[in-house]
Amino acid sequence: MRTALAFAVAGVMVASCGSASPSQASASPTPATQVVITVVVKTVAGQPVPVLANSNAMTLYYLTSDTATTVACSGQCATFWPPLLLPSGAPGSGTSLSGALTVLTDANGRQVLYNGHPLYNFSKDATSSDVKGEGINAFGGTWHAATPTLAAM
Repeated sequence: MRTALAFAVAGVMVASCGSASPSQASASPTPATQVVITVVVKTVAGQPVPVLANSNAMTLYYLTSDTATTVACSGQCATFWPPLLLPSGAPGSGTSLSGALTVLTDANGRQVLYNGHPLYNFSKDATSSDVKGEGINAFGGTWHAATPTLAAM
């Protein structure tokens, strides 16, 4: 049984990789948009593990071949592994996470990183309890569920 710990790290917005249109102009400046990352306990390899999740409680993943300055997953890869994007502003960080949330502008857009690891969703995860991307070897590396203890790059 999964338990939501609901550690709010920042405000709300998750965009899918298919969003290629530029921001629409508005009459007044748009305030900084924030991303919400929660920590949710999910079953990973048969064990309860706290993992990072998006605002819909969907598991967030990282790819071992990514670096803090270069993403290995873009283009076709991003259709299977949609990046966690932030259209504007900077992600905030709360006291609930020991790591740092940052943004890297890359081939996918303004991608959110946790401790230097670009974050992604997995297209095969259908429900908030899914962690179907764990351990998959694809697109030049291995995919793992991101955890609050993910070491900095």
